[in-house]
Amino acid sequence: MGAATLPSQQAELVETKRGSRMGKIIVFGAGGRAGRAAVGEAVQRGHHVTAVVRDPDRYRDLEGAQVRLLVGDVTDVDTVADLANGHDAAIAAAYDPGAQADVFFTTAAQALLDGLPRAGVRRLLVVGLAAVLETADGTPLMDSPSFPQEYRPFCAAHAAGADVLRTSTTALDWLIVSPAGDFDADGKHSGRYTAAAANAASRISHHDFAIALLDEIDEPRHHRTHIGVETV
Repeated sequence: MGAATLPSQQAELVETKRGSRMGKIIVFGAGGRAGRAAVGEAVQRGHHVTAVVRDPDRYRDLEGAQVRLLVGDVTDVDTVADLANGHDAAIAAAYDPGAQADVFFTTAAQALLDGLPRAGVRRLLVVGLAAVLETADGTPLMDSPSFPQEYRPFCAAHAAGADVLRTSTTALDWLIVSPAGDFDADGKHSGRYTAAAANAASRISHHDFAIALLDEIDEPRHHRTHIGVETV
């Protein structure tokens, strides 16, 4: 499968981990469904969270004893460095629909690569796109014959952002995690998921996806690659 090959251990069933050490996590794009789920899972595990959004007034419900809500721009390296200072790990789940997609994803990736090390953050989890992930035969899902071509420009923008990470020489320990296929908007919190190659029919709930993200922060197993996950 090339660079995104899954080691045999990645195919193992993973169940939610509890009782992890407390830490500080910053979530860029905390207002979206993946970001919200990540904040919730982090809080449940005892972490303290900085939730970064573009308009805090829209997301006051995120605030709590363990959650600090801040405004910030993930594409600005100085903002990333300032907000992330003192945190153990970062999750990037942000997207600005008003921005040009290819510019947004590449600029955000570079800002995170430059800003997080300045802040002393060593681990970055990026919410990726299944279309960029390879299928079992090594073909990116977006290059499959049946893939809807109207989505290709947005997918290519995601891929460009991923390439910024892959070609970096930074010591930042990054990982892209995406659904193996798509999110199940009505999916339940099963607490069980597995790593998988890209498959358009695959689904994972936002809750289980958040578990996968936090597992990779609490007990990192994959480094500088892109993995897909699905609910089982």
